[in-house]
Amino acid sequence: MDFVGTALAELTMPQISPLAGEPIERADAERLAGVLKALADPARLRLLSLIQSAPEGEACVCDLTAPLGLSQPTVSHHLRILTEAGLLEREKRGVWAYYRLVPSAIATIADLLTPPRKRATKKTR
Repeated sequence: MDFVGTALAELTMPQISPLAGEPIERADAERLAGVLKALADPARLRLLSLIQSAPEGEACVCDLTAPLGLSQPTVSHHLRILTEAGLLEREKRGVWAYYRLVPSAIATIADLLTPPRKRATKKTR
């Protein structure tokens, strides 16, 4: 498969967690806030869940409209926001676009929001 993903989250996420005890730089805080803003919508959270739980870990726009009860243009809008945030990869196949999660982007966000002490405990278990 030839997925074309922006993977912006990997490239632009801050290296220091806002919970690490060190001040986060303004530019890093703005980038992180942008990604979190993309997540802070019930429809987008459901989209991530639906895509992750789909067979093969990918879903077509056509498969996502009915479960969300939203129109195709609205679902496409939400998917575009998630893709631009680097949380999804998009592959065009004929007239349809298929989406899959970028696991490293989700893991980066989780690490940034996990206090360092909790992170160390979690990894040693």
